[in-house]
Amino acid sequence: MLLEKKNAIIYGAGGGIGGGVARTFAREGAAVFLAGRTGTPLEAVAADIRAAGGSAEVAVLDATDERAVDAHVEAVAADAGSVDVSFNLISRGDVQRTPLVEMTTDDLLRAVVTGLKSSFLTARAAARRMTEQGSGVILHLNSASGAGAMPGMGSTGPADAATESFMRYLAAEVGPQGVRVLGIHTAGVVETLTQEGLDEVGGEGTPDPETVERMLAAAAMLRRAPRLAQVADVAAFLASDRASAMTATMANVTCGLVPG
Repeated sequence: MLLEKKNAIIYGAGGGIGGGVARTFAREGAAVFLAGRTGTPLEAVAADIRAAGGSAEVAVLDATDERAVDAHVEAVAADAGSVDVSFNLISRGDVQRTPLVEMTTDDLLRAVVTGLKSSFLTARAAARRMTEQGSGVILHLNSASGAGAMPGMGSTGPADAATESFMRYLAAEVGPQGVRVLGIHTAGVVETLTQEGLDEVGGEGTPDPETVERMLAAAAMLRRAPRLAQVADVAAFLASDRASAMTATMANVTCGLVPG
């Protein structure tokens, strides 16, 4: 198993990608610590993991709450003995399909501030513990919009770019202490496409999930959209010792939707 004897904190573990990553990490041998703002979906993921023979603990907290994040990481370290993996997958409040010149300041900044703040707080708390123990992996995920310039992506591009830049600088600082910082580029993960989620990001008139999947597949080099298992499997590899020579880079899991 890739993550045997690893302790992994997953923020936003009640969401589509977060839940998939948590189940995969547990299947690969990690003890997973699920964190998020709402208890019910976290408990559902934990129940699945325990039913399959895995180890899962739940904490209801806000990843933008500095004290709560710091206290939780210290509690996990005290209870489990180490923090080996930290993965922030919370939602940021992205707004898309609105021209930038028509966006409000709040709509632009919400995803940037929430994404960067939560990434900073969770990564900082983990890095402090990991540098002491001399090892650890900090993961993040975005849509690769920060590296390009696609009309209609709204606040997503600036938010992606801000977090990715921070993570690269963090990798340079904590690398000498044995801590790796890595990310995943992905977009349109099939199992996470819901009408509610699409409407929340894209507003009124957003295409339905089936249409969005067809559009993504038509634009991707592999002529298909990424699946949840593919994203989670890559995350497990990056978190494992098999990727021990990798840091300060992004793994592309977009099926070729975004080159590079």
